[in-house]
Amino acid sequence: MTEVGERPSGIEEDATLRERDGRTPTFGRDPTVREGTVVYADVEVGDRFSTGHHAVVREGTRAGDDVLVGTNAVVDGACTLGDEVSLQTGAYLPRNTTLGDRVFVGPHAVLTNDPAPLRRETTLDGPTLEADVSVGANATILPGVTVGEGAFVAANAVVTEDVPPETLAIGAPARHEQLPEDLDGGNNRR
Repeated sequence: MTEVGERPSGIEEDATLRERDGRTPTFGRDPTVREGTVVYADVEVGDRFSTGHHAVVREGTRAGDDVLVGTNAVVDGACTLGDEVSLQTGAYLPRNTTLGDRVFVGPHAVLTNDPAPLRRETTLDGPTLEADVSVGANATILPGVTVGEGAFVAANAVVTEDVPPETLAIGAPARHEQLPEDLDGGNNRR
């Protein structure tokens, strides 16, 4: 782990590590943080954390080992990410999102946390994606939704209600289908 104020090797000079009240982000071993990325104070990430260019990881986020936050991806704070999570280019996680181990969030997928944007005062309720969930490109997952372990959200799906474990969510709004045999099983990033 890095000490407060220490810039670990693997953090490019053009990356920004935000400081607040004497605190800086905390990194495990062997991070790779690329140019243009901003990581806020009070972020704690595990070993082999990696970003693309121009990613943002906001305060209060906790991430396990072997996490990738892709180019232009945003983790908007107070999020929890398990081990071996992969957020692809342009993915967006709002505050209060929880991702289990080995979750894959495809390019430009958007998770949301505000059930009534700008219409009324409400509690922000981020989605929960359990272990081994895969989310396809450009999918949208609405506030408070839980996607069960091993489920697969198809590209461009709009998920408005909970998805049971080992289920395929497809369409807009998403309907649930049996998970095809070739998509069965956990995610394997290796």
